[in-house]
Amino acid sequence: MGDWCLSLALNVNVIREDFPLIKDRKIVYLDNAATTQKPIQVINAISNYYMKFNANIHRGLYELSQEASKLYEEAHGVVAKFINAGSWEEVVFTRNATEGINILAQALVNRYLKPGDEVVISIMEHHSNMLPWIRLSETYGVKVKVVGIDSDGLLDYDELSNVLTPRTKVVSITHASNVLGTLNDVRRIAKLGHEVDALVVVDGAQSVPHLPVNVRELDVDFMVFSGHKMLGPTGIGVLWGRKDLLEDLPPVLQGGDMIKYVGIEVKGGVLINHRIIYNDLPWKFEAGTPNIAGGIGLAEAVNYLIRLGMEEVRAHEVELTRYALRRLDETLKDDIKILGPKHPELRSGLISIAFKGINPHVVASLMSTKNIAVRSGYHCAQPLHEYLGVYDGTLRASFYIYNDVDDINAFISSLEEVINVLSK
Repeated sequence: MGDWCLSLALNVNVIREDFPLIKDRKIVYLDNAATTQKPIQVINAISNYYMKFNANIHRGLYELSQEASKLYEEAHGVVAKFINAGSWEEVVFTRNATEGINILAQALVNRYLKPGDEVVISIMEHHSNMLPWIRLSETYGVKVKVVGIDSDGLLDYDELSNVLTPRTKVVSITHASNVLGTLNDVRRIAKLGHEVDALVVVDGAQSVPHLPVNVRELDVDFMVFSGHKMLGPTGIGVLWGRKDLLEDLPPVLQGGDMIKYVGIEVKGGVLINHRIIYNDLPWKFEAGTPNIAGGIGLAEAVNYLIRLGMEEVRAHEVELTRYALRRLDETLKDDIKILGPKHPELRSGLISIAFKGINPHVVASLMSTKNIAVRSGYHCAQPLHEYLGVYDGTLRASFYIYNDVDDINAFISSLEEVINVLSK
């Protein structure tokens, strides 16, 4: 392993005490880009809600409902502070980042987009930030432009600048690629987009859990992310948007709690007139009974990350990634190809590996027999893999706050063993 000396920003031994599954299963969990494990604080917060505060929100004048409503509303405030939103009203809870982008795409096409208008994305997008815009091209005649990447896996900013036109109405780019690990310069993207008066949307699913994110400093218009990728429960996500824009956009989901008033006029059994007044933000976009427990659990997850410090979380992952890249280069550089930027400062804490004549699914399956959890396949980014000429998919290891050097050593040792067996 050479003369490597590693100093991690987080005390992993202490952190692991908060994660029952990792302690009980003795698992080397390296699939954090797909979902993260949950600390006992989050598990208890969800359990505590159901045991002590379970009631529907915004419906009842009785004390229990008021308590549940207060907890749910405060959860929006915790998330708003975490990303430095202008107001908690700018934080809309969704099921996940995927639903957030779908809601946004539909709202934008109902208000802003016309046939022939352009939406710009990149080739490195997750399907969630690609398919909703493609659907608009199929059904509304919106034109989708796709920006490429350079040989290092970095966004081609010259191409981005060149494809922007006065018809460009939306630029929707990932902050961090879930395959390449590439960290995009969101401020630069926002500046370019705003120069042609386009709205700038950011997929923060792989960035918000891993590094400090300040939506106002980034100068973007919308951002989405998922709770389950940042220690929170599944089924809860965030659509953040500038208040003036959210106020102007129509709601996509209709039903309870997203309205202040509904009146209809019926004649002869036929609706002939109606009047609807939508609710205030963020409730206008949260139709029906929401995932109350999920919102409370997400707030507790955010508080956990705040206590650790996002600068420390980022520094921890940079050092782990640096170590993993060097170890892989020392031991397996002739057998594998690592996708994405070579420098850990330019990428998030994940590494995707392509093989020569070896199926990544077989590798992942064999590694699972050593209790090492990694992801194989296209990672919901098949166009990117085909763009790179990687048609069998990749093996992905992704790190988080409870991973350490021993995890990486176990991963590389197992990977080396599997490659040796499959290469015979």
